[in-house]
Amino acid sequence: MHGQSGGTQGIDNDFALQSFENVGAWILGRNMFGPVRGPWKDDSWKGWWGENPPYHTPVFVLTHHPRSSLAMEGGTTFHFVTDGVESALKKAKEAANGKDIRIGGGVSVIRQCLSANQIDEMHLAVSPVLLGEGENLFSGLNLDKLGFIPFRTVPGEDATHVLIKKR
Repeated sequence: MHGQSGGTQGIDNDFALQSFENVGAWILGRNMFGPVRGPWKDDSWKGWWGENPPYHTPVFVLTHHPRSSLAMEGGTTFHFVTDGVESALKKAKEAANGKDIRIGGGVSVIRQCLSANQIDEMHLAVSPVLLGEGENLFSGLNLDKLGFIPFRTVPGEDATHVLIKKR
């Protein structure tokens, strides 16, 4: 858990650490930033992670409700984007300065980026946990027609890591 003691070593942890390499910006959906729904009542919610979020880059949060940017420790600044995923992608590309852009989810954000042909590679951590109904990540999307192929599968301690990339 970020910012707390403990944790584990191994394949799953290695994949988590690798997910932060060469990242110049992140894009998150509103639900990934926090549980607040509807208009922001105030600016008191600052995320799940305390004063020093793990991102250490600009993070663009897709939302329908405006909010001022939020600068945090470690170089993370959350920018709240209200004019759609294309705008968030453009801003993230500028901020990343040639580095990778990580799409941190949720499902709706990933589906929008896939539909816009803006994802080159995906890491899926498949874990045997039943979550209920939720959203279907690939419903109505044909990954083969979008040009994706699996290129690596690695069993971990608590998940199987499936890496998919564009042909």
